[in-house]
Amino acid sequence: MSETPETLRRKIGSAGDLQSVVRSMKALAAASVGQYEDSVHALGDYTRTVELGLSACFRLQPSAAEPIRSDKPPAVSAIVFGSDQGLVGQFNDIIADYAIKALTAEPGKAQVWAVGERVHARLTDAGVPPIGLFALPNSVEAIAPLVGQLQIESEQQRAASGATTLWLFHNRPLPGAQYQPVGQRLLPLDAQWQRDLAKMPWPTDNLPQVIGTGTTLRALVREYLFISLFRACAESLASENASRLAAMQRAEKNINDLLTSLHSEFNQLRQTGIDEELEDVISGFEALGGVN
Repeated sequence: MSETPETLRRKIGSAGDLQSVVRSMKALAAASVGQYEDSVHALGDYTRTVELGLSACFRLQPSAAEPIRSDKPPAVSAIVFGSDQGLVGQFNDIIADYAIKALTAEPGKAQVWAVGERVHARLTDAGVPPIGLFALPNSVEAIAPLVGQLQIESEQQRAASGATTLWLFHNRPLPGAQYQPVGQRLLPLDAQWQRDLAKMPWPTDNLPQVIGTGTTLRALVREYLFISLFRACAESLASENASRLAAMQRAEKNINDLLTSLHSEFNQLRQTGIDEELEDVISGFEALGGVN
């Protein structure tokens, strides 16, 4: 079926409207990537402070954070960060497959919390139905309340099941709007990690004194877990928006190509119509005998 000028005008108008939407989404994704990456960078000084505090505690009590021993097999739990919205390509498939592969190597059946509806559905389809679902924050300010909820849920689960291995899975941003899946075992605390912190050089000549070592250490470990969860959430959101930015860039290119094709077809059709009208005028003029 041949196109008419009117149908082509409608298609060009629809493509133009879609182009405006894509440009808006691309700008929003680019701005979101920046704010979440900035939040990760802003954690640097606070992370350093917490690590120095842990270093001071581990110098005095190296085994204070060793996991509690239990005759029962350790209960394995995990937190997987995905997305609530689409237009992110293979973002959720990649992190879900990575988490499932890592958890398969752990003893027993893992209890998983999903952060994001899309990754929740992906895990459920893969035979690993999460025990809980959390909505992703829509701003940097909303990350901290989510992390608080995750800490409460994980602490309650550990209290109910005893010694627990806690894993954290998310996508980490890379240069060029790319990302890669990563996993981190948060609990039990790694012995080598403790030894490395205990050897961390103190920034001044005055070594610190720790008051209430056990209480202070537990508070610092809680802050360390908070930082790890906050960073994972921010990096996942930055990766999600980077993936959406790449998708919008591809969509914009396709729309531009489509508009170029439609405009070319419209101009060709219009020129064909003008040529036909001229031929009709010339034919009529010749039928009337031309100029006397």
